Amino acid sequence: MAKETGRKLIAQNKKARHDYLILDTYECGLVLTGTEVKSLRQGRASLVDGFAQIDGGEAWLHNVHIPEYAQGTWTNHSARRKRKLLMHRAEIDKLIGKLQETGLTLVPLQLYFKEGRAKVEIALARGKKEYDKRQALRERQDRREAERVMSAVRRRQRA
Repeated sequence: MAKETGRKLIAQNKKARHDYLILDTYECGLVLTGTEVKSLRQGRASLVDGFAQIDGGEAWLHNVHIPEYAQGTWTNHSARRKRKLLMHRAEIDKLIGKLQETGLTLVPLQLYFKEGRAKVEIALARGKKEYDKRQALRERQDRREAERVMSAVRRRQRA
């Protein structure tokens, strides 16, 4: 069997980018069971309610939904169990220091396969207020409108 190369996206948490201000991102490995990996290879997972925590000097991923593998038997996994994240000790220590600040949390952004191994991208994030979310939406709409106008001007100039 040929070794996998590249990056295959499984799940993405688009709501996290809307609800949180992303300060820093980290790529972590995951400790998974065989049926979890098979379920992920089918492209089935949800990061919507997920979050990460540092507990006892180890990083853990909570509430990430990886559905049970359809062909699994008694060896099947629990869909929302907590999963250990594989990070360097220095990264964990740095995160412990940063998480002491109020309002900061760890949220998963993406779940993907890289070189055949399951990885999760977690972000150190601060929750946005409602007015921040509205302002971000307004800026995005203004940017789209400006691009639309510019492309219309360019089309007229070419014609």
